[in-house]
Amino acid sequence: MIEFSAIRDARDRIADHVLSAPLVASPSLSEIAGVSVHLKLEHYQPTGSFKLRGAFNSMLQLTEAERSRGVITVSTGNHGRALSYAARALGSHATICMSRLVPENKVLEIRRLGADVHIVGSSQDEAQQEVDRLVAEKQLVMVPPFDDQDVIAGQGTVGLEILDAMPDVATVLVPVSGGGLVAGVAAAVKNKRPNAKVIGITMERGAAMKASLACGRPLQVEELPSLADALGGGIGLDNKLTFAMCQALVDDVVLLSESEIAAGIRHAYEKEREIVEGAGAVGIAALLARKVTGFSGPVAIVLSGRNIDMDLHRHIINGMVPT
Repeated sequence: MIEFSAIRDARDRIADHVLSAPLVASPSLSEIAGVSVHLKLEHYQPTGSFKLRGAFNSMLQLTEAERSRGVITVSTGNHGRALSYAARALGSHATICMSRLVPENKVLEIRRLGADVHIVGSSQDEAQQEVDRLVAEKQLVMVPPFDDQDVIAGQGTVGLEILDAMPDVATVLVPVSGGGLVAGVAAAVKNKRPNAKVIGITMERGAAMKASLACGRPLQVEELPSLADALGGGIGLDNKLTFAMCQALVDDVVLLSESEIAAGIRHAYEKEREIVEGAGAVGIAALLARKVTGFSGPVAIVLSGRNIDMDLHRHIINGMVPT
């Protein structure tokens, strides 16, 4: 577990570097759910996803000597972009290792921010091996994408902002991959609202956290292409924090088909006037698919990112779902 005070401290630390994203009402989703539904617009962050919070909270706690050595991470795209942005802002340099499954638009944005990019293998686990090699060879400082107390605390500030805007929140729907966001949000929300439900949402294809929770231990699963590409990757067989936090704090993890994720993307665009990527749309998609029901009070849905290839977005809006 991480202390609630660490999340509070993270909010103060990153305040000048990230957006306090709006929490806005959704009349269309409120009508479907039968309760007030609000959307937490994390895709408004400068790098297009919530990941900037954890990246800055980690970078700001490094020493000058550590920053001068450079930082490195493994990423499915959004954490790499966030770390590249934070490193450049703080006078450091980032190296980002990714698999071939990461969409090209995300790779290009990371390169645009000046990071060194290494594309290795067909899974996040294979890309992590390249991280380990470069850490040993070049003494770079690793900033993990999720299983790290500073990263989790940074992502947990999303939960604090939801509580500030909606003190009576009863349910929070959060995208889940490695678990940094959902663990941080759950730690923040349940500290103040212990009876509130925090539900993780992910895709059917390669849902590592769901499989691990069902088994009772971290598992390695096959990483598969998905519209929710940012939710790909494993949780690490040596997971130290997020698995246990999800076991203790997350009420359920819901799986979505590719067509359900596409429906979430379309709804976000047509009804909410928001462009979100697959991972950012899963909360909306779960509500539309009636995979979360029986709400006892106000609902907050985290829209985690917008970094979708726009050609793909147009295809989805026009009713086509890639297989």
